Order: sequence, then structure tokens, then C-alpha cells
Amino acid sequence: MDATRTSSPCLDTKVLTLENDIFNSKIYLKLGLKGRTNQNHENPKVLSLLSSHLQKHVEKNEKLLLATQTKDVPTVFHGSRAPTLTIQQYIDRIFKYSRCSPSCFVVAHIYIDRLIQSENIILTSLNVHRLLITSIMLATKFIDEAFFNNAYYAKVGGITRAEMNRLEMKFLFGIDFRLYVNHSTFEKYCLELMSEGSEEVQKERLVHGSYGIIVNRSKNKDDSTNPTIEIHIE
Repeated sequence: MDATRTSSPCLDTKVLTLENDIFNSKIYLKLGLKGRTNQNHENPKVLSLLSSHLQKHVEKNEKLLLATQTKDVPTVFHGSRAPTLTIQQYIDRIFKYSRCSPSCFVVAHIYIDRLIQSENIILTSLNVHRLLITSIMLATKFIDEAFFNNAYYAKVGGITRAEMNRLEMKFLFGIDFRLYVNHSTFEKYCLELMSEGSEEVQKERLVHGSYGIIVNRSKNKDDSTNPTIEIHIE
């Protein structure tokens, strides 16, 4: 599989200035939105805050569905069962192998909200993983200067390339191709994530388990270039 990153000189230069516009913001720095690759040993704070935010919404929605005995309407983003990887593990994995900028996770959060509002999707454990890999891939393509092909993101996300392509098109049409994010919206979501962190008691970081993961060690020594563990979500 070709894992070469593609450079895109056609990106909107206004979007690429998003990071520069608020680089000196205390919130921006606290979230760890200061680089384009995961060169540091510690993951940026935005990853754990986003996973916590999504997890809370998933749990709230599923409790509501159960209490009201309401059946969730399946979409192309729904799997047959919830993946064994937690949202935190899945987000950490995407960050490790995609090498996207931390800002992509804020933008992906915005994209997911836009899709939920336009398509009336209820965020649950059956769809959150596919929504994440698709929205992060789109965010990376739109705001980063370099990105991988769909086959690579599919492998990172644990789905097939064909499904990745379908999810991408469904997501784009679902949000009416509204990929641009202005400064005020970006900052609003950063503040939302920061408030998420202030409300939460510091928890011990989850250790990446091996359950539900098919080990497939690559001969490539640089595991930041090619995923060395294949996962499959159903």
C-alpha cells in the first residue's frame, strides 16, 4: 500500500492561517495545538478532551435511547457492533499514524457536529468510530499541507478502502461540502473542549490493550509511516 503523503498546494491559504491566528492564545497552547506531527512523547491535550467529550455524549444518548425504548436509525456510519477499541484508543491511534496536525481534531469535531445537525444522526458507540476517521481524514485534507491517500486512512481506521470512499462522499454531501471553518467557530470549539477538561477529574491514562486487534508487524522500522497493527471494526 502506498503510504506516501500528498502535498496539496491548492488548499485555501485562509484556512492554513487558522493556527497562526491564535497561536499565542493560552487556550491554544493548553490544548497542544502547536505542531503538525506527533514528535513529542506526550499526545496533545486536545485528544483526551475530545475523546472524553464524545464518550459522554455517546453514553448520554445510549441511556436516553434505552430509557425511551427508541430504536436508533442505522446509517452508513453504523457498524454491526461497537468496536473493542475505546474512543480514546481510536483517537490516539489516528493521531499516531496519520501524523496530522492537532488542529485537525478540533476541525473534525466541528464537522461531526455539522453532520449530526444536518442528518439528525444520534452519536452512539456504533457510529462514533467511523465518524471520527472520516471527519479527521477530511480535516487533514482541508487544512494540512500534506496527507495520505484514502487507502492508508482506511487501514488506520480498520475499514476497507471502498468503505472509506463511501463514508467520505456521504459525509461531504451530508454537510453540503461545508469544510471551511472560520476563526470564531474554531475558537468556540477550543473553549468548549477546555471547559470539558476543567469539569473532569484527572483520570489515569488508559493503556492500549490488544483485545480485538490483529497483530501484523511491518518490516518497515518507521512505524510512524505505516500502521504496524491492523484493526478491523465491524
